[in-house]
Amino acid sequence: MIAAAAAALLPGLLGAAELSLPDSAARVSKRVTALGVYQLPIGSEDADKVPSERFEGQITRRTWRVEGRDTVLQILAPLRDQLKQQGYEVRLDCAARDCGGFGFRFGIEVVPAPDMMVDVSRYHFLSAARGAEAVSVLVSRAGGAAFVQVINVHPAATAPSAGKPAGQAQKDPGQAQTGQAQTGQAQTGPVRPVELAKVLQVRGHAVLTDLVFESGSTRLRDGQYDSLKELAVFLTDHPQYRLLLVGHTDTVGSQAQNVGISKRRAQSVKDRLTKAYEADTARIDVAGAGFLAPIASNLIPEGREANRRVEAVLLTD
Repeated sequence: MIAAAAAALLPGLLGAAELSLPDSAARVSKRVTALGVYQLPIGSEDADKVPSERFEGQITRRTWRVEGRDTVLQILAPLRDQLKQQGYEVRLDCAARDCGGFGFRFGIEVVPAPDMMVDVSRYHFLSAARGAEAVSVLVSRAGGAAFVQVINVHPAATAPSAGKPAGQAQKDPGQAQTGQAQTGQAQTGPVRPVELAKVLQVRGHAVLTDLVFESGSTRLRDGQYDSLKELAVFLTDHPQYRLLLVGHTDTVGSQAQNVGISKRRAQSVKDRLTKAYEADTARIDVAGAGFLAPIASNLIPEGREANRRVEAVLLTD
């Protein structure tokens, strides 16, 4: 069954078209950078560094949630076989411990949670290249499901249109939460959201991916935010919990400056959560971490964008 699913998925990927997935998987997110640079990991983490090879072109990042009990290797192995059959050369193939565990996970590009969930002790990573094209596949299990991330790069001259429809229809009953607007990137759907409440209960924290701040400001932009609505409902349904809203930044500027910026952004989120969604202010605290907890590389624009975020952390009374 897994081999058949892989066969259905890979032709689209390798042909630079939209991915087609089996019924057991639901697409969570898709992000397209029209022209960018991707550092393809080609070695295990060593001394806080992950060896990489530079690829330039159109970058497509996709994630899926896969229901069922298959292990990460059962999901990844057929994809690896298909890549080899299509002429790709494997550059790196490792399980969590061999990759470098925590250090590797935070040394590579990973789509922010809840769109991609990674257990640092239960993941498998694969990278491969064919000429100027590159593919990386990350599979992990978290909270009773598996999550798959595929990043592929195609030279700009031959890359497909970002709006090209999928060759096979998918069952995606909802829309995914989208992150802050990114230059040159498009979120396409329909996609299935990951419930914020489930992420909080499984991992204890979650990135609020739909928040958008005014340019150059700590003020949250006007509008409705599904993540804040979900947090307010969660607090009402679970009176035993409190929330800590933690702001994070990239590495531009000093740590002292960024702590202040990140805390003010977290406060802005709390203000909106309590005033617009009537959450209990006494059960919500705020903090600013500055740039001390990155989830992506600060050496590239996409990584800095991902690091500028606000997370909700679950606390008990």
